[in-house]
Amino acid sequence: MSASTPALVGISHGTSSEDGRLAVRGLRDAVIEAVERRHPDAPPAVRLGHVDVEQPDVPATLASLEPGSPAVVVPLLLSAGYHVHVDLTEAVDAATDRPVALSGALGPDDRLATVLLRRLVEAGLRDDDRVVLAVAGSSDQRAVVDCRDMAGRLAAASGRDVTVGFLSAAEPALPDAVAAARAHAAADSRVVLANYLLAPGYFDDLARAAGADVVARPLLVPDEPAPSELVEIVLDRYAASAQLG
Repeated sequence: MSASTPALVGISHGTSSEDGRLAVRGLRDAVIEAVERRHPDAPPAVRLGHVDVEQPDVPATLASLEPGSPAVVVPLLLSAGYHVHVDLTEAVDAATDRPVALSGALGPDDRLATVLLRRLVEAGLRDDDRVVLAVAGSSDQRAVVDCRDMAGRLAAASGRDVTVGFLSAAEPALPDAVAAARAHAAADSRVVLANYLLAPGYFDDLARAAGADVVARPLLVPDEPAPSELVEIVLDRYAASAQLG
């Protein structure tokens, strides 16, 4: 790697779920393969760290790079809430031993809507199903706006109404959103959750207990290739911030 080429440091939330960990590592591996194809002579270093639950954390992940080498931190998070605006921003600002930039979050992005729709189709989506977008939620209103934006993008991609339910910190709570969708559905229609979570884990378990008839799989699943759309988004976020000056 050229000394001036920033490393790509993907930072996920972190999870205690082994399936979730495998799924996120699969995304890291797919990103490594993609950068090696694009830059066969001098691919940037790729690292995976976490903002919560798992190690290595952001400082330890940056410390694993060559001393003084630049880096771009790419949040492997679906919206820019507290973890991006506070935790990751502070961690990047504290990295005084090297140039470090912080990219945007993965979403909102039309390519995520493409993956969400694919997951719905895999789950057996029917024409008369009512779709609810299940999201983690945030106390940061900017993240809530991002999630509602994604509901609009999924509605446009699927050609049907999509409502939103939050698993924490925002309203409507997902069980309430499911109940509201059911109240407006025809007698024989189902409520189907579009699973706007990156990988299996605690929130995925909560989504599956929210009362929907069908719950699609999250964006990443273990033992399957990471969707190419997600890999492209990670690389695009990196490229947009790789000019560190």
